[in-house]
Amino acid sequence: MEQYIIKGGKPLIGEVTISGYKNAALGIIAASVMTDETVKIENIPDVRDIDVLLQAIEDIGAKVERINRNTVKINGSKINTVEVEADYVRKIRGSYYLVGALLGKYKKAKVVLPGGCNIGSRPFDQHIKGFEALGASVKIEHGSICSEAEGLNGAHIYFDVCSVGATINVMLAACLSEGLTILENSAKEPHVVDVANFLNSMGANVKGAGTDVIRIKGVTKLHGCEYSIIPDQIEAGTFMFAAAATKGDILIKNIIPKHLEAFTAKLLEIGAQVEEFDDAVRVKAVGKLGSSHVKTLVYPGFLTDMQPQMTTLLAISKGTSIVTESIFENRFKYVDELSRMGANIKVESNTAIIDGVDKFTGAVVSAPDLRGGAALVIAGLMAEGYTIVEDVEYIERGYEKLEYKMQQLGASIIKVDSEDTKAIKKFKLKVS
Repeated sequence: MEQYIIKGGKPLIGEVTISGYKNAALGIIAASVMTDETVKIENIPDVRDIDVLLQAIEDIGAKVERINRNTVKINGSKINTVEVEADYVRKIRGSYYLVGALLGKYKKAKVVLPGGCNIGSRPFDQHIKGFEALGASVKIEHGSICSEAEGLNGAHIYFDVCSVGATINVMLAACLSEGLTILENSAKEPHVVDVANFLNSMGANVKGAGTDVIRIKGVTKLHGCEYSIIPDQIEAGTFMFAAAATKGDILIKNIIPKHLEAFTAKLLEIGAQVEEFDDAVRVKAVGKLGSSHVKTLVYPGFLTDMQPQMTTLLAISKGTSIVTESIFENRFKYVDELSRMGANIKVESNTAIIDGVDKFTGAVVSAPDLRGGAALVIAGLMAEGYTIVEDVEYIERGYEKLEYKMQQLGASIIKVDSEDTKAIKKFKLKVS
C-alpha cells in the first residue's frame, strides 16, 4: 500500500502546469470508439481512471496506441463485442459512457455497473430515461446495464435532474440516431462542452452544449480527428486552494479562467489575492483568511468536487463558516480525518459548521475518496510536523503526478510504500 509522507509548514511557491481534464477525457475516450477511423487525443491526464478505460476499450477490440503518457491514438474498427464486463471496469464511474457510445454505433451495449468513489447515490435513472426515449430497451441484469434497439430515433428529452453523466451518455447515443434530439435541463459543465466539441470534430451535429438545451441532429457515421482535451478545472482549483492554505504564491498555468470563477470569487471573499491572465491564474495569501458560507451547486455554481478543499481551507481561517453540500449526501467522510489533525468541524446532515482553528498538527489519516484525499494532502502541507496520508490510490485516480507537482512548488512530500521504513526514515532525516 502506498502513502504520502508530508512535512508541513512550508508555503507553496512557484509555477505549476495543469493537466488535461479527467472528467472530459473519460467521455471523449468512450466517444472515440464510435468511428471506424483513427482518432488522436492529446492532453490526456496520466491517471488511473484513464488507464482503466483505455484497457476496457482495448479488451473489446479497439486498437489503442499510447504515443506518450498524454497522447493516444484509438481505432474502433475492430471492436468484436459490445459487452464490457471485466471486474476492473467497476472501479471507475466513467465506464458508463460506453453504454451511450456502443448503443449509438451498434444499437446494442452491455456494460457492468460502474463504481468510483463512495460519496453518495449516483442513480442511472436519467440515463435510462434518455435511452428509452431514443427507442432503446434498457434493463439491469446480473450487475450490468443491458441496452438494445432496432434503431434509434431523435426525441425531445427533459431530464428530471441536471445530470452530467446522463447528458453526455444520451448525447453520445443521439449523435448516431435518426432525426433531431433535444435535451432539456442538460448539464452545462465544461466537460459536457468538451465532449460535444470532440463529437463535432468527428462529424456530429451538436449545438447548444454549455446551455441547458442541447440540440443534436443525427448523422449516419462519424470520422477520425485530432483533438486536445481542456485543462482540469478541479486540479487547477485544488492548487489555487493549496496556495491560499499554505500562505504561498503560485502561478497556475494552462487553465481557462472562466471555468474557475466560482473558486476565484470565494478566495477573494475570504481575503486571498487572485490575479487572472489569458491562460493562467496567480493565487497568493498573506496572514489569516476570513470565513465564508458555501453551498455546492451544479456548474457554474461552486462545484461539489471542490467542497473538501474549501472546507479544509476554512478550517484554519478566522471565524465560523458554513458549508452546505447539496449534490452528494456522503461527501463529508474526510471530516473525521481532519479532526485528527485538530480541525473543529461539526457535520449535521448535509451541512458542516466550521470553527476556524489556529493550526493543524500532523497525523496519520486515510483518503476516503478522490477529492477528500486531495483535501487531506492540503491539510498535511499546512500542518505542524509530519502527516501520513494513506490509501493514495484514490487520489491518483484523478491527479497526475500530484506529489511531483507539489515538490516542484517546494513542498516536502514523497510517495512511499507503507512497508518501506528505510525510505520513510531517509525522508525524515532529509527534511528535519
